[in-house]
Amino acid sequence: MNISPSGPFLTDPSGQEHHLKKDVFTIGRAVECDVVIVSKSISREHARIRRDGRRWFVDDLGSTNGTFRNNERVVGSLDLRDGDSLKTGDVTFVFHDPDTTSRENPVPDLEVDTVAGVVRVNRQAVTLSPKEYALLAYLYERRGQVCSKDDIGRAVWPEYQAGGIFDYQIENLVRRLRTRIEVDPADPQLLFTIRGLGYKLMTA
Repeated sequence: MNISPSGPFLTDPSGQEHHLKKDVFTIGRAVECDVVIVSKSISREHARIRRDGRRWFVDDLGSTNGTFRNNERVVGSLDLRDGDSLKTGDVTFVFHDPDTTSRENPVPDLEVDTVAGVVRVNRQAVTLSPKEYALLAYLYERRGQVCSKDDIGRAVWPEYQAGGIFDYQIENLVRRLRTRIEVDPADPQLLFTIRGLGYKLMTA
């Protein structure tokens, strides 16, 4: 099925638009690719963009220098949304999908992959300390529920169960986590303090 000219497209560093007129679109150094890039950093068949239903995905085709979506290396497939950056070798494209209905969502888009240990906020990979990740993973598994400081202390600091954890340690850890996952840590939209009870993580 062909895609209309008004559908998704890539823009390259020069501003040129490359419309995704097919369900499968390849980027690479080979002349057979849909977008040909003459660069030693680009593999012959570097990356593939494909449509699956209403969604678009990017696949790395075993390239030497990798493919990156929003600075996160593509391993297998990652989905694409309007405004995502797509780096192949030393060339960075921007994915545009004008058919997407844009809505300003005040709640950050939080993804926690507890199997892979990967956290993304608004589709950007976030690096957390071990304690920050332990706290987020604990709250994420119980999102929507109020978690007491005692429960958090036992989950995040199991090595100190005998001596107990001070409130200020938990409060400082929550404060640090908010700086990582909130757009405005002073006005949290994800991690809420429930006065006298504990903390609650809410996701969109």
